[in-house]
Order: sequence, then C-alpha cells, then structure tokens
Amino acid sequence: MASSSIPKTMRGILIEKTGGSEVLQYRTDLPVPEPKDGEILVKNEFIGINYIDTYYRTGLYPAPKPEILGREASGTVLSTGPGNTYSLSAGDRVVWMATGGYAEYTACPAAKAIKIPSAISSADACAAILQGLTAVTLVEEAHKVLSGDTILVHAAAGGVGLWLCQVLRAKGAKVIGTASTDAKRVEAKMNGASVCCGYEKEEVLELVKKETNGEGVRAVFDGVGKSTWDISLEAVARKGSVISFGNASGAVEPFAISRLSAKNVKIARPTFFGYIVTRDEFERYANELFKMMIEDKFNVKIHEVYPLQDVARAHNDLEGRKTTGKLLLKP
Repeated sequence: MASSSIPKTMRGILIEKTGGSEVLQYRTDLPVPEPKDGEILVKNEFIGINYIDTYYRTGLYPAPKPEILGREASGTVLSTGPGNTYSLSAGDRVVWMATGGYAEYTACPAAKAIKIPSAISSADACAAILQGLTAVTLVEEAHKVLSGDTILVHAAAGGVGLWLCQVLRAKGAKVIGTASTDAKRVEAKMNGASVCCGYEKEEVLELVKKETNGEGVRAVFDGVGKSTWDISLEAVARKGSVISFGNASGAVEPFAISRLSAKNVKIARPTFFGYIVTRDEFERYANELFKMMIEDKFNVKIHEVYPLQDVARAHNDLEGRKTTGKLLLKP
C-alpha cells in the first residue's frame, strides 16, 4: 500500500486512566502511527487479548497513560521505517509482539515481528505467538522439562495453560491440570493433560500424591498466583521448581524464603519478554513453536473473536473466568 493511501486516522481502544473495563474507550479518531527507525507499520487483521492487559488497565502493572493496550497481532506490513527491518517488507504476512495492539494499525519493532508460515492461518498465528511462546520458553528456560517428568499446571484450560499442556505432552511429560469446571477439565485433557481436578487444596494434593507415588511433581507452572501459591509449594517434589508467571487471583503475598529449605525448592518469577530479548532468541523460539504447531498438529483454541468495539465485554469475560483458550479482537 502506498503511503499516500494509508489513512491519517484509525479506530482503536484508548485508556486514559486506570480502572475497570469501563475505562476502555472505543475511538475512531486516533492517529495512524508512522514507523520509526527499525519499525514496520502493520495493518492488523487479528489482535490478541491477554490477562496481562487487565493488569495494565487496572494499574497492577503501572504504565504511562493515555495508553493503547495489546501485546500482539497478526496482519500485513504496509510500510517500513529506516534502519534494520530484518528483511521484512510491504505485503508480508506477519505476527508481531510489542505494544499498542488494540488498533487498526500498529508501528511495531521489526525485531519482534516474524513472517507467518503458509501452513498457519493469521488467526492461529495471533492466538499462538504470545501464549504459545510463553509455554515454550517456560518449559525450556524457567524449568527444563524432561521426558517422563510429572508437571502440575494450574489453570490448565486457560490461554497459556492449554499451550503448556500441548507443549509438555510433546516433550513427553505427564501433566496434572487444575481447572474450575468439568468442561474446562475436559478441554485440558483434550489438549494434553493426563488427569485434572479443581482448585481445592486437598483435592489437588491428593491427586498429586496419587500420580507421583507421594513424591510430588518435578515442577509447577502457576499462572493463578495468590490462591494457588501454597498449594504449589506443597505439591512440588524435593529439588523441584515452582514457576510463578501470572496473578489471575492476585499477586503472591510475601512469604518467608525459609519455607523453601524443607525440600530444597527452587522458585522463579519470570517475565516472558526476558527470554526473547535478542532477535536470535525470538526467532529460535518462534520457529520452534511454528514447527510444533505444524508437525504435532497443535490445537489452537480460540474462545471467541470479538469486534474491536466489544473489548470491554472481552475483558469482563476473561476476568470472570468465562473463557477457554485465546480471545481475539477483529478491527
């Protein structure tokens, strides 16, 4: 698309203050950004919604306002800025991760955009890139999972949870999953969990004991936070790892580090983007994810594609635990 045919304004979602979903403003007069050095301008086709978006909206994670939320999208490159754009050019179908996704157009760093393989749809690429890469990096970097390991995944039917189940199964691990409803537990099993249960402490610990002959799990991947933290510490095996990567129930409260000594437990609180700082890291893990999606025929679970103007409903559904899989917006 020639620069003369790129519009000056666009539709998007702006937040000017923190709060509930009511602060998400649907606007039709936002300026279309211009790509700066090392950036590309993408016309977004699908936009991803993540739980972290609610953290920035509520202020749990501080960020300057006004702000356009959104960490990833897929679409078509319209133009490129000066500098290194990693061989990306106008017309390429790409998926990207950065900021400013809740809009028709985004100027994003080319270093965090990659061409989508022809075997993968734009919707699936958008649904996969952040949550799928989160799962891949967690099992490779936060705790190196080996074939035969038994792993506990909280919120196993959530966005990252379903990806963790599939990636862990592909790695040869046995997955114990927690989920809030029978339907979600069925979904988790369809995507790789061996056994599932609810969130009640006694129920989880009894299942872990049964499935590990009393030893505990090699690692816990916990995206729930406050309400599951004590369960995770009790469920993990001696010399195991507890990986806390989300706060769906609230932030983990301060605790005495001496609690870890009884079983020599390791804990980590990684942020996904810390694993893909370099272009090489991003390309390595993105290509590994795409390969698994194609060769292992991963199920890309899309809960719903919401019109952009319905973003408040999408946030409410996500926070109300009414969803299974990925939520997308369509500009």
